[in-house]
Amino acid sequence: MKDGIVYIVGAGPGDPKLITVYGLECIQKADVIAYDRLVNPTLLDFAKKDAELVYCGKLPGKHHLIQDEINALLVEKAQQGKVVTRLKGGDPFVFGRGAEEAEILKNHGISYEIVPGITAGIAAPAYAGIPVTHRDFATSFALVTGHGREEKGQDFLNWPALAIGIDTVAFYMSVGNIAYIARKLIENGRKATTPVAVIEWGTTAQQRTITGQLDEIAGIIEREGYHNPSMIVVGDVVNVREKIQWFEEQGLAFS
Repeated sequence: MKDGIVYIVGAGPGDPKLITVYGLECIQKADVIAYDRLVNPTLLDFAKKDAELVYCGKLPGKHHLIQDEINALLVEKAQQGKVVTRLKGGDPFVFGRGAEEAEILKNHGISYEIVPGITAGIAAPAYAGIPVTHRDFATSFALVTGHGREEKGQDFLNWPALAIGIDTVAFYMSVGNIAYIARKLIENGRKATTPVAVIEWGTTAQQRTITGQLDEIAGIIEREGYHNPSMIVVGDVVNVREKIQWFEEQGLAFS
């Protein structure tokens, strides 16, 4: 039997309409779809009626299918000659372990393709009226995973570079660690008054956005009850939101 193929697909940031045309085609032709927690379930409506749907999502601190099991699943189904779509939130190569899965497939001689998606670090701010770059405010931009904690030996970030070398920094998976992040940025030279935005459930009807200064944002998050999935954006571009809150102005989201 000839091996199948695996498409490692970015489903986009939440709004199902933000998936790429090719990503949608991969859903439509798949025999098996292995999908993550943050994939909008509406996208699964486009699957074939007889497609096998496998939930691979991970809640914080709780793992449904661990990564080794996901890798084994992709290999097994492809070796059965099936078309497999590995559906991931955002972009599969931005904190998505897509490269790890591709390497496993390569090692097993299985054909695969990478289908990029729109990552939340750009899309969520855009829906909140915040451009990550702007001619007047920001010419550099960084995507950062911000859940690593120093006391656990998991903080590998270059804080001086992030604090003074990058205009706009988007932190993923960071709501529970924001007090530490803010402190490290300020300690390494970022102004305490730097504007910060937090966008919860970006690009969906449940989107909420709050803003504040770097030295106060942790308290605001706690007071307002924000949780993951949220994107935290640090930089002067946050002030642009005052002029172009298009998503809220159209009544598409919570204020």
